[in-house]
Amino acid sequence: MDTLTRMQAFVQVVDAGGFSAAARKAGKSKALLSKYVRDLEDELGVRLLNRTTRQLSPTEAGIAYHREAVDLLQRLEDLTASVRDTHTQARGHLRISAPRSYGDAELGGAVVEFMAEHPDITIDLRLDDRFVDLVEEGFDVAIRVSEPADSSLIARRLAAFRVVTCAAPAWIEAHGRPARPDDLLGLPAICDTNARNWHHWPFIVDGERVVVAVSPRMNVNGPQVTAEAAIAGVGVARVPLFAVARAIQDGRLVALLEEFELTGLTVNAVYPHRRHLSAKVRVFVDFLVGWFERRKRRDPCM
Repeated sequence: MDTLTRMQAFVQVVDAGGFSAAARKAGKSKALLSKYVRDLEDELGVRLLNRTTRQLSPTEAGIAYHREAVDLLQRLEDLTASVRDTHTQARGHLRISAPRSYGDAELGGAVVEFMAEHPDITIDLRLDDRFVDLVEEGFDVAIRVSEPADSSLIARRLAAFRVVTCAAPAWIEAHGRPARPDDLLGLPAICDTNARNWHHWPFIVDGERVVVAVSPRMNVNGPQVTAEAAIAGVGVARVPLFAVARAIQDGRLVALLEEFELTGLTVNAVYPHRRHLSAKVRVFVDFLVGWFERRKRRDPCM
């Protein structure tokens, strides 16, 4: 029995959380998978799994081996797909990482449309505001706001990304309309804690970046609740435009300090640098580029 088959069995067992679940999912017997894993441990001379009658967990060596094995098997799958498929054919499993708030509000619809057009591709969409390591954690592509810092990653621009400062008309009447960013000092603010340095709001004043330390009246880890609180007059907020565009259009919120807004933020699809980009990643990124272009034509305010 070759090492690759044993490796696949080990990954299946760890991913499923046990031999029985892995056997059901893989359509193989529990005894056969157990044999493969034992043979792999004998070949390596290392215990990969801690086994009890009630629980199974990877050892420290098993965790490291699983991480590298997942990447190796994915690379093998990509290589096979790139040789077998033409440029118009894409199939396989696609792992995508995206910020939770942006995925819920914007990206989810695009992924659903993509799946309808590509029935041979399965999707694992992980919505998490944590900054993931694509290579380390086995993701094919990530959607990120702003320019990527890792030069080893390839980035493709999908859309502009705007963040706006806004407040309800009643709040402005009670507190006055800020004319400059430092007018926000001491005023009750609603802070989206998903943002980096969430209570320090950056602006551009006379060509220079200026940061204002606001006074949070409410902290919340999501732009939609932040927007609702602003509409209710709880405080002034700084949120992504997609969360408040409709409220600004219908007058429930008023955009403030627009001339001091940051510019240059973008939504990007990023993926590891590989000589042979798999068809599934290529068609997904191409689809997103077209999807965002169509959305912009439909709704220029976004």
